[in-house]
Amino acid sequence: MGPFLVILFVVIVLILIFTNIRIVPQATQFVIELLGKYKTTWDAGIHVKLPLVERVSKRVTLKEQVMDSPPQPVITKDNVTMQIDTVVYFRIFDARLYTYGVVNPISALENLTATTLRNIVGEMELDGTLTSRDIINGKMTNILDDATDQWGIKVTRVELKNIIPPAEIQNAMEKQMKAERDRRETLLQAEGHKAAAITRAEGDKQAMILAAEGERDARIARAEGEAKAILLSKQAEADGLKALKEAGVDAAVIELKKYEALVNMANGTAAKLIIPTDAVNAVTNNAIFSETTGLGDNVKSAKKPTPPVKKDECCDK
Repeated sequence: MGPFLVILFVVIVLILIFTNIRIVPQATQFVIELLGKYKTTWDAGIHVKLPLVERVSKRVTLKEQVMDSPPQPVITKDNVTMQIDTVVYFRIFDARLYTYGVVNPISALENLTATTLRNIVGEMELDGTLTSRDIINGKMTNILDDATDQWGIKVTRVELKNIIPPAEIQNAMEKQMKAERDRRETLLQAEGHKAAAITRAEGDKQAMILAAEGERDARIARAEGEAKAILLSKQAEADGLKALKEAGVDAAVIELKKYEALVNMANGTAAKLIIPTDAVNAVTNNAIFSETTGLGDNVKSAKKPTPPVKKDECCDK
């Protein structure tokens, strides 16, 4: 009987040991109680609990969780009732506080989310609520995170999923949106017409400026051409006079050339040549002056032969 009892005892001990072995999965914690009192928290791994006196009070996952709250009525500051539903992202960072901090922590978090949303939206008007989602999300995240620390819950993010105003408000908003779009369309068309008119006016102005500049350049070019022609003509006359002067031509020859030019001009059968009195006097004076002084004669007058001197026989003797 003795060995049989020993074997039986050993078998019972082994059965108790194997039946009290617990393996904690990754990202999970077990809350252990000893005789109904909190003892410790098991992390991931293999553990053995004392039979009959220890028990696993709660299995808690440390993964991030999502709580989708159903739509709930919320009244804004300007007395508009809207249906808003939220999505809360949270995780448990302390299994002990999560187990003993509050009864049914998920339900407590849902109620806290609803009351916080009503408080925040109740201080805002309808337009502010529709356009300030980021502000509402940030405020709710901060408030819920601070309130749930004592429950072992960390709120990481809160998002407003849907904001549904009443039907009459939606109709008014659609009409307002259509009116705003019509106003913008009219404004854009007016700005387009204005820009087109300004562009046309600037084009006409530029064309007139270019035409005036072209006319000015043409006049300058014509004036420069005429001035150059006059300069060249005067230069030719000066060169001709210089050449005549260098050739030794006197004033009488020049006057004669003038008269020859007049004769050539009057070389027609029906042409009449009228010579002013001053010109006739000038010719006469030139002829008299030439005969008197011998200047201006191209052919010198032949010398008269000197008569022989008769000898005086009386005197010569």
